[in-house]
Parts: sequence; C-alpha cells; structure tokens
Amino acid sequence: MEPDLAGGIAVLDFGGQYAHLICRRVRGLGVYAALLPHQTTLAELEKLGVAGAILSGGPYSVYAPGAPTADPGIFAGELPILGICYGYQLMVKAHGGEVARAGRREYGRSRVRITEGGGLFKGVGGGGLEAWMSHSDSATKISPTMEVLAASDGSPYAAVRLSGGRQYGVQFHPEVSHTDMGETILANFVLDVCGSERKWSMQGFLQRSVEELSKLEGRVLCAVSGGVDSSVAAAILSRAVGQRLRCVFIDTGLLRAGEREKVEATLGRDLGLSVAFIDASERFLGGLKGASDPEQKRMVVGKTFAEVFEEFASTEGPFEHLAQGTLYPDVIESGRSSGPAAVIKTHHNVGGLPPGLSMHVVEPLRELYKDEVRELGALLGLPETALRRHPFPGPGLAVRVLGEVTGEKLAVCREASKIVEEVLEEAGAYSQAWQAFAYVGDDRVTGVLGDERKYGFQVTVKVVKSVDGMTADWSRLDPATLERISSRITNEVHGAVAVAYNLSSKPPATIEPQ
Repeated sequence: MEPDLAGGIAVLDFGGQYAHLICRRVRGLGVYAALLPHQTTLAELEKLGVAGAILSGGPYSVYAPGAPTADPGIFAGELPILGICYGYQLMVKAHGGEVARAGRREYGRSRVRITEGGGLFKGVGGGGLEAWMSHSDSATKISPTMEVLAASDGSPYAAVRLSGGRQYGVQFHPEVSHTDMGETILANFVLDVCGSERKWSMQGFLQRSVEELSKLEGRVLCAVSGGVDSSVAAAILSRAVGQRLRCVFIDTGLLRAGEREKVEATLGRDLGLSVAFIDASERFLGGLKGASDPEQKRMVVGKTFAEVFEEFASTEGPFEHLAQGTLYPDVIESGRSSGPAAVIKTHHNVGGLPPGLSMHVVEPLRELYKDEVRELGALLGLPETALRRHPFPGPGLAVRVLGEVTGEKLAVCREASKIVEEVLEEAGAYSQAWQAFAYVGDDRVTGVLGDERKYGFQVTVKVVKSVDGMTADWSRLDPATLERISSRITNEVHGAVAVAYNLSSKPPATIEPQ
C-alpha cells in the first residue's frame, strides 16, 4: 500500500536525472515525497492533500517546441512551489519572465551570493555558498512580482521568490550533496514554507512493504548476486512470503573474486536462506563474444539472465514472480521513471529484460536509494560486512572491461579490483569510499618488469565518494595508498604493466566506465 501523500511533498518529474534524488532528500527530512508525472494538475495535487510541490530539473529548454510543461493552475494557486533548474525556469516563464540560452553555461560547482537571507535561505549564512549548477539556459528577465534572493557570476537570478513567499525558484540543485547547505534549503521549504510534519521512516517502509509483499500469490524466484541490493531484497521477501521464496545465484563469469562464497555466508549462514547455484559462465561469455558496444553488452547480459531464469523456473517451478533488487538510480538512468528522463544507460535488470517473461517482476526496493537500502538491511538483520560492500554493476565486469570481453582482460580486471579493495581495507579507507575498482580496455603500454621489456595492459583505478550514487566525487587517496595499489597490481596481476588513476566526478562522468 502506497504511503499517504497528505501533508507530504509531490515532486513533479520533468525528466531530470536528479528528480528521484529530490524525493530522497525530502524523505531524509522525515517527510514522505512521491514522484509524479509533470502533467499532474493542481486539482489532482489538492485532492492528494500535498503540503507543497517541487518541480524538478530536466534535459529540455522551456522555449523549445514540445518541451514538457506544468499545469498553469499550479503557478496561479496558493500551493507552495519550489522550482529547481528547469522547474525554476518554467516558473519564471509562467509569471511573465524570459528564459534564453545562457551566455555562460554553468556546470559543476559555482559560487552563489545570497542577496536576501531568511525564508528559503534561513540558517545558510550571508557569505553565500558553493552550489551545483547544471544548465545551459538561464532566466534573462524576471517579473516585477518576483524578488531576487541569490546570484552567481553566470546566473543573475540564481534564486527568486514570488511576492508573498509561497513560490520559490533556484537555478542550482540543492538536492545534490555537492551543494553546501542544500539540506537546510530544502528543509526550509518543506518544513517551514509547506509546514509538513516528520512522519516518514524506514521502519514504516519496512512494515508497509512486508504487508504488501505478503499478498503475493504463488512462489517467488529471487535473483541474488552477493551485492547489498539483492541480499536486502531476498531478506525482505523472506520475511514476507517465507518458504514460498526460492533464491538463485547465477555465476555469469563476470563477478568479483569470491562472490559465491560471500553469498553462501551472508544468505545461507546469516539469514538461513536456501540458494540454488547455477554456473552459466560459458553461456554469458559466449553471448558476449564479439560485442564491444556498452549498450549491446548490457542487453546481452539482460537477455541471458532472463533465459537462465526461465529455464530454472521451468524445471524447479512453477514460479509466479521474479524478484530483483532494482533501485531508483537503475530506473532513472534507464529512462523508466515517471517523467521524460533521458536514457543514460540500460541496466540489465530494467531495460535488458525482454518482453514476454512468464513471471511477474517484483522490485521491492525500486523506491529506494543505496543508503536507504543499507538502512533497511540493518533493520532486517544483515551483517555489517554485507551492508558496507561497495555497489557492483548488474552486468558485472562486462562494463568494466572496455571493448570486447575476453578471458585475459577479465582476469586482469578481476584481480586488479580485488587488490584495490584489499589495499583500501588495509589503509582503513574502504568504508569511506562509495566504490573502488579497476577497469581495463585494449590499451597496451610498454613496461619493464625485472630486466625484461614488457608490453601489457594499462589498468585504470577508480575510487569515488558519494552519498547515494547520483553524484560522486573522486577520492583524494593518500599517495602511499595509491603507490601500494599500483605496486601490487603491476607485481601480482599477470599482463598488467601500468596503473592510472581516474580523476573524473559524476557528473560529467558516470561512476562505472560504461
């Protein structure tokens, strides 16, 4: 049963990659937020009883033909509104202002000067803040009914308020962790302007989810991989449906070192779940032969997963449901949110599954982010060692091996990644990182091992910090730790002769290389 939105916040989705992240931030304040289509009318919002609405960003220009719009009544009514980026530009345009291509685009951190404190910026301080910008359009003129609250070098109207103080707009993204005091800004809007009460909790989500999942009829087949997401999905389903759950682990040949042993320990020993193990590595690697395009590889993995599940279900079934640990970011990046989101990449368990599956797909975690999943896992009794494991992509090492997947590159990637994790553990830095791994492509460089000239792979190491995976910053590791990683890889991984360190953040890059 969906939580009651009365007194909560509606987030209207205009296709921005941070749309669900706004929901996450609001829920982090203890207030329930739901993502709704951008066409949702004022009358519908009033019927739901929401306390306010936030208009998300989006990949469009408000002046472009066919650009998504909001119900004009939203801007004419009394409902508290916060427009972010594209949503802010819509609000400016709706009140008679003008938006045009910016003379100076802003991407990344930008210094924002607060010109009027209080209200949205209560507690932020008069010295300004570092905010995350991601726009190529800007407001060039605002209505006389609007007041300027903040400005940056590239945005003279970086934050505005409609006279009366019920509608606000910001050109930057307060929802991302890179914006200073972003949580305070959102709290000022949600708790003060909208008057919402703190009623949302993960304990409540767990209780509602178990009640809803227990209504499933028939047996449930749950895919487990050793990662946090699938482990938590299995745990909550076990609590909901009991013996009607069957877990299956498929060895794709694309997994981290020692994955099966970790699954047996976490799900078998710690949670008491029965897990069937299937070695389909040759099948996956055979299907990937000749595939070098990232999207093609993701689709191959998804299709092969579906085929293996179907075959297992036909011999061990019947199963009425196929459960997956799909999260919000998977859905967003695959363009499957409720708004017109742009596809960044297809996730094998979202866009990679073909139509016509004999089982109904169940995704108990699709409303959650990674940090929420870890919180839920703790409530379900998963051990800390399992909860703090770094995320691992569904297609596995297929997206960390650039170009065609070969046995040689897989071995280099798997062993190098294991070393990265081991060194970070030894340095006490593993838990401070969101993800840490190595990837390898077809680039080969010249090295000298011992007295011998060697022509081998260049391995790239990536370590990032993040809160939820929607944005990430590269980790400034201690030089001694970097040196230890490089030394071990070049000495212990056959075929590797050089190590590089990736300094890209998300955005503009994604965390995974493909």
